[in-house]
Amino acid sequence: MEFKAFTEKYLNDFNTYLLNHIENKSNTSLEDAMNYSLDANGKRLRPLLLLAVLESFHLPIKSGYEAAAALEMVHTYSLIHDDLPAMDNDDLRRGKPTNHIQFNEATAILAGDALLTLAFEVLTKGNLASEIKLALIQKLAKTSGYEGMVGGQQADIDGEKKRLTIEDIERIHFRKTGALIEMATVSGGIIAKKSEPILKKLANLANEIGIAYQIRDDILDVVASEEELGKGVATDAALEKSTYPSLLGIEESFLRLNQRLKKAEQIILSIAEMDEPFQTDLLISFVHQLSLEEYK
Repeated sequence: MEFKAFTEKYLNDFNTYLLNHIENKSNTSLEDAMNYSLDANGKRLRPLLLLAVLESFHLPIKSGYEAAAALEMVHTYSLIHDDLPAMDNDDLRRGKPTNHIQFNEATAILAGDALLTLAFEVLTKGNLASEIKLALIQKLAKTSGYEGMVGGQQADIDGEKKRLTIEDIERIHFRKTGALIEMATVSGGIIAKKSEPILKKLANLANEIGIAYQIRDDILDVVASEEELGKGVATDAALEKSTYPSLLGIEESFLRLNQRLKKAEQIILSIAEMDEPFQTDLLISFVHQLSLEEYK
């Protein structure tokens, strides 16, 4: 199955599940702010990738709904905070005013905090075995915390107005972007009860996808329009960030993107060699859709 068809088949059902977790209990605008960003026409790339890993291992995808929802809540919280004036100071996200513009800065901070904590509550639900739930909670805590996404965000801030090397950028984005993608791929393996060598392969796959995704994002910040992205463009330049295009140029950035995607495809094929029932087509099509051939 192509990843586009997989998305069309399952996205609406997953969205219904995802958006059914926030009830208005505080008698404040908090829940409105949480739902505003969670229900913002996101691509759901990370949760759908988790579900695609389960599909590739021939498991029911609904066995991953709790982990996928928790992952999307953490990702959404990170975007709310990333857009704040103290960080990237963005006015537009997914084609809508950012959370702090729609509400206010304090409410945006609290909405992010609430989504983060709700994610861990959601992980305790469902019918998975307790040891699997514990492994998923540990994985989300590590990939979203100081060793993962949050630490990568701080490193990204520390790197502003500095001339970084490509190696510096990759270390930053391995954590800032790649860590939650690792949560997606490895969680699928954890739920499927796969061996440590296969979980390692899934982590390596996330590394390649994460770096590719950041190169892609850097390229789009230069070549795409605000309408296409649903957010501001040229924001990296405004913040004086070192990016792949600023260091390598557009042509070399495209080359690096395709190299990462090729490595990701090779890892997917190697997983199939270790786990014979594993189906490669869905994940390979996911990797292919990250290419930017239309902009060349």
